[in-house]
Amino acid sequence: MLVLIIEDEPRAANQLQSILKACNFEYQLLDIIDTVEDTVSWFQKNTAPDLIFMDIQLADGLSFEVFQKIEIEAPIIFTTAFDQYAIQAFKVNSVDYLLKPIKQEELALALHKFNKSNSNNIVNPDVLKQLLNSMNTTPKREGILVKEGSGFIQLKISDLLYVYSEESMAFGITKEKRYIIDETIDQLYTSLDTAQFYKINRGQIIAKTAILKIEPYFNHRVKLSILNPRDQEFIVSRPKTSEFKVWMNT
Repeated sequence: MLVLIIEDEPRAANQLQSILKACNFEYQLLDIIDTVEDTVSWFQKNTAPDLIFMDIQLADGLSFEVFQKIEIEAPIIFTTAFDQYAIQAFKVNSVDYLLKPIKQEELALALHKFNKSNSNNIVNPDVLKQLLNSMNTTPKREGILVKEGSGFIQLKISDLLYVYSEESMAFGITKEKRYIIDETIDQLYTSLDTAQFYKINRGQIIAKTAILKIEPYFNHRVKLSILNPRDQEFIVSRPKTSEFKVWMNT
């Protein structure tokens, strides 16, 4: 079984391979890809695999964008930390998915479904294009639940300067304070207004209003000076640098 993994988190890719091994799933790994751009390039140069594991949030955008550029005639099992509405869309359209963190029993069931009737699991690109459009037009929320003392408070999204992850926890920073956010960075980013917030790398989301200065950085990246940096470095990942510059100009 020829398998392709499209995943921008090395830890998640390694975990997936470990669970596949625990499920006694015999396969040959063709590649691990972490961006939309590289995924498109890979399929333009290679024959489609027997099975694809595809994360939704990649280093340079949503994996659904791949289907706007090329057609993929291969079964796909999505891995996602997205909100329930997206998962329901997968169910309606008979697309397999695994909710992160991936559990062995759920992966085993997805593999069983694939083995039993893999010809029916080929993704309809039109369905995913519609899903991508619906996600892009979903109203963005105005508040976020954060921890305050022994309880929680509602923090205004407009007060956020940036969000970062550290030791599997997400933190939101305002001009005055740091808050613990009760969700992952990927979950939060899907509900933010992308005209105002940008995920510059795997672990940081920046508000446009928080950026003070942009400077060139080595390996074709850029480094940002940010309000209230709190000893954090803000470096836009290489695959996102061009898109980030366009975002700043809009």
